[in-house]
Amino acid sequence: MSVPSAASGPTQADLLAFVRRAAADAELIASLPLDPEGRTWVRLEGPGGSEAWLIGWPPGTGTGWHDHAESVGAFLTAAGELKENSLAARLPSDGWKTLELAEEIDRQRKLPAGTGRAFGHHHVHEVLNESTERHAISVHAYYPPLPQIRRYSRTGPVLRLEHVERPEDWQ
Repeated sequence: MSVPSAASGPTQADLLAFVRRAAADAELIASLPLDPEGRTWVRLEGPGGSEAWLIGWPPGTGTGWHDHAESVGAFLTAAGELKENSLAARLPSDGWKTLELAEEIDRQRKLPAGTGRAFGHHHVHEVLNESTERHAISVHAYYPPLPQIRRYSRTGPVLRLEHVERPEDWQ
């Protein structure tokens, strides 16, 4: 694994290696308090100044469509299974409220325990626990630490920017 330089921070590969190590820590995963109705999370120390989270997903919960602004990231399912719906297209970062998406840009991934992925800047996705019975647990890391999260609604091919969250909204 490469060591991030102080100037550039951790890479997507560094973040993915971190979430793999954290997800393999059975004691850490077992320490997360789980709520039967809402997601739970604990902030972790990520590598090289990154922001990291351990997240619990009750059955049937999800994030809704969102992006992580200028941050790159990685996440990995530690327990249960998650599904990621994402867009295989680079969207404009600012200056729009509604976009009509082209056909064939939708991607779906099933992410059972031990499976994860890294992603680049402005990655638009939603993450879901589709199980009706079992919690899922995942580890996430972002660099630079999240400056904002843009939340979207989606109706068919239409993606609409709904609001922007800042770190003080979730910490």
